[in-house]
Amino acid sequence: MSTGVKQARWRWSFIDDLQRATPTIRLLVLTQLTFNVGFFMVLPYLSVHLTSDLGLGAALVGVVLGVRTFSQQGLFFIGGTLADRWGIKPVVLVGCVLRVLGFVGLAFFDSLTGVLVATVLVGFAAALFSPAVESAVAIEAGKSESDGGPRRVETFALLSVCSQIGSFTGPLVGSLLLLVDFRLACLVAAAIFLVIVAAHVKWLPNEPGEHRDDPWLSGWTDVVRNKLFVLFAVAMSAQLVAYNQLYLLLPLEVERAGGSQTVLGWFFAISAVFVVTAQLPITRATARRSPRVVIPVGFAVMAVSFVVVAATSPLQLEGFVGLVPAAMFVLLLALGQMLAMPQARELVPRLAGERRLGSYYGFMASVGGIGVLIGSVALGAVIDAAPDDGPGSAIPWLVAATFPIASVLGLRIVLGKLD
Repeated sequence: MSTGVKQARWRWSFIDDLQRATPTIRLLVLTQLTFNVGFFMVLPYLSVHLTSDLGLGAALVGVVLGVRTFSQQGLFFIGGTLADRWGIKPVVLVGCVLRVLGFVGLAFFDSLTGVLVATVLVGFAAALFSPAVESAVAIEAGKSESDGGPRRVETFALLSVCSQIGSFTGPLVGSLLLLVDFRLACLVAAAIFLVIVAAHVKWLPNEPGEHRDDPWLSGWTDVVRNKLFVLFAVAMSAQLVAYNQLYLLLPLEVERAGGSQTVLGWFFAISAVFVVTAQLPITRATARRSPRVVIPVGFAVMAVSFVVVAATSPLQLEGFVGLVPAAMFVLLLALGQMLAMPQARELVPRLAGERRLGSYYGFMASVGGIGVLIGSVALGAVIDAAPDDGPGSAIPWLVAATFPIASVLGLRIVLGKLD
């Protein structure tokens, strides 16, 4: 194949994969893109709105943001269980309507109580529709692969690309709307979710839940009794702690090396562009390799990303040169995720026996949220205790590197027991 043809395939692989997808998968992955556009138009700027516009103190802002995180991450399992019981469509629609109400509330509520109610609605909405969409993608992708369509792992890669496009586009649109005011950004986000509601009412198949007649707690007990999957979820939560250092360790390093966090947005932009352009080709190249190889390699690359900064941290490099290790960290972390996550997501249906996927994906997301909370608190304590210069400044980065390594160790047990 000529170089020109290869470059064209690389450039248009996203569009090609969208065209190859079934109409339902196309709707679901574009839904994820739109979810993230609407969400990231508002949430990155919420803390500034709470402090500057509403005059809340830092402690109260922390409470609001913490409540939102818990109402989302901590309750994913509920949304997944409801999707198994009621079916995908009603759960997604209810979640989208709740998010519309939440964004309208953020636009008009000025009291702390009103803001808390609105943020709970915004968070719980995602707890409903996110595991529902992910399980629907897994189910539809499995059917498509059986019919000779793209492999399920490639569909999960397409979902990741759409998620990144939305995460990158949302803040840009939001920053433009904020030139008017925060209220406009919230109302536009609400309008986006109304469009999603209309699209799903018209095009998303309305299939009844397979477990609508089962006892309410049966989904929970089914997941918890699956010891191998519980170990898998815990192992995955460890790597999620590592990935979330984009929001804890990275800003601190950028501020140390560059004197401020003004360039931080460029690091996120570089990561997003890297994922959008490279995820599908990487997944296509590794799709036929065993997850016993690909997933550990991906998490090992994530561990190396922390070691790069740890190795240069004692040198106290500053300016452009000082930002190079941080840039390498971002790129290697993204590369590790691109290698590991599509195949890791594909393991969930195998571990679940292709049943109760909403409950399984929801449980994994909830365990991940708890793991991030505990891991971030622990790592924060390490950061506070570590010296700012000298060899000791590498300690937080080395400690963070142990999280993806722990994921590798846990997954070796899980993968060793799969057929």
